[in-house]
Amino acid sequence: MSTKPKAARFFLRRVERPGPAAQAASGDMPFADNDDGFGSQDFRPAQTQPSQTQPSQTQPSPRPPADPAADEAAIAALAAEGLTGRQLRRARLLAQKHGIEFKSDLHAVLLLRQAGIDAFAQDSADGVPTGAGAPHLSAVPNPSIPPAEDGGRALTRLPGDRANLPAKARPIALPSTETRTDTSQFTEIQRIQQDITRRRRRQALMLFARLFVFVFLPTLFAGYYFYRIATPVYATYSEFVIQSAEPKSQGGGGLGSMLSGTGLASSQDANAVQGYLQSREAMLRLEDDVGFREHFQKANIDPLQRLEQDATLEQSYDVYSRFVKISHDPTEGLIRLEVMAMDPQTAAAWANQLIKYAEEQVDQLTKRMRDNQMNDAKTGYDDAQAKLSEAQQTLIALQEKFQILNTTAEINLITQQIAALDGQLLQERLSLAQMEANTNPNAARMDPVKQRIATLEEQIDILRNQMTEAAPGATSLAEVQGQLLIAQADVETRQMILAQALQSMETARVEAGRQVRYLSVSVSPTAPDEPAYPRAFENTLVTMLILLGIYLLISMTTAILREQVSA
Repeated sequence: MSTKPKAARFFLRRVERPGPAAQAASGDMPFADNDDGFGSQDFRPAQTQPSQTQPSQTQPSPRPPADPAADEAAIAALAAEGLTGRQLRRARLLAQKHGIEFKSDLHAVLLLRQAGIDAFAQDSADGVPTGAGAPHLSAVPNPSIPPAEDGGRALTRLPGDRANLPAKARPIALPSTETRTDTSQFTEIQRIQQDITRRRRRQALMLFARLFVFVFLPTLFAGYYFYRIATPVYATYSEFVIQSAEPKSQGGGGLGSMLSGTGLASSQDANAVQGYLQSREAMLRLEDDVGFREHFQKANIDPLQRLEQDATLEQSYDVYSRFVKISHDPTEGLIRLEVMAMDPQTAAAWANQLIKYAEEQVDQLTKRMRDNQMNDAKTGYDDAQAKLSEAQQTLIALQEKFQILNTTAEINLITQQIAALDGQLLQERLSLAQMEANTNPNAARMDPVKQRIATLEEQIDILRNQMTEAAPGATSLAEVQGQLLIAQADVETRQMILAQALQSMETARVEAGRQVRYLSVSVSPTAPDEPAYPRAFENTLVTMLILLGIYLLISMTTAILREQVSA
């Protein structure tokens, strides 16, 4: 919201101020009526000073008595005029200067008008009467001017004036009434206009000449070349994208899974393929396969686009860069290929050959990585398989050496034999105890029992020693079991390692399959039936704009340098 500005107003109402007469009467005036503040000092020239015996001529003559009623009516009329405070102050100062006694500002204006002085005119600022007559002020001749030099004019002074008036008024130089046609104002203006018109016409002609020479004439040559001389160029357009065998949606999270299905995932491969197709290696392969240089060295091609017979590699590469254009869209991962040639079949053949090069390059991007992964996995699997075979051979050799297939079975067998012998030994011992319990035991029956008991105990001891103690030149069953268990454990460990190596090889095969990149062609190159270049109108217009810009730049630079030098 805006607030209206408020400004203070001044002097909206005219206020009657007391005149200087009242002040003089009350003694506030510092000087007398006829005193100018310099006392008896006289600043007039010596030849114009009056004699001491000459009576003073500056005393005002007595004003005829005025009618108070008429003065009040005149003051009321003046108040109705709406005089401003500035005008009233001017009248008061002018009345004081002429020594007129007044009661108020309006009274001073009235007295000045009665004296024939216009207090508000510009030429009355010094108090010179502007009316035809001033009956109430004594007009006396200037005593400082001789009558002979007065020129017959009576120069008067008002009462209270002490300034010397000039003897003669300086004449004003008026223009001559005679006119000359060749130096008149109209003729001069017409001559200036004609000169300006002639100069502008000359500058316009020079500007048009420069534009014609530096802009329009080269544009005409360029248009003639594009329309008549330039060899038509045919262009084929194709689009392809590099895709991955990895599925787009995977279980894991993170930034990799978010970008796996977008064109940013294969942006690095696309940039690599684009750089390869724009390289000199691709040009040399195209030269070896289909003859790139020979196509541009034909005689039916215009001189500006023709390639010389002894052209260098850099010159050929410049032509290749102009006629093979590749662009990549990183958001979609799309690669656009534009191939140009002087005939449509050649352009289509070049485009197909370059797409083939791109497929080979895409396949080589991850081939080394996939080969390394598969080689490492296969090497690990082969090593685990060889170690397992060695462990199995060791186990078989121990079994053949000790003639034991399974130590556990041997131990179980010996344990069963010992248990059977222990049972028989217990029966024999019970039989012997029954025989000895008789009052008159039969020795013939007791001796065979005792003999069987001793034999059983000996056999049991042999079986027990066979498990823990080895005979001279033989190996105990405990040692055989230990070696066989170690060999069996080695075989089982090698089997586990072989299983892990096999799993790693399968994982590497899956990862290698995911890292496979292949090129998918969305727009195949097709031979056109009309030339795509040169675009005569567009190229001519661009040539004119370029020349015009160069001309403006040179003109501005020249103007600035000229201005600096002239300054």
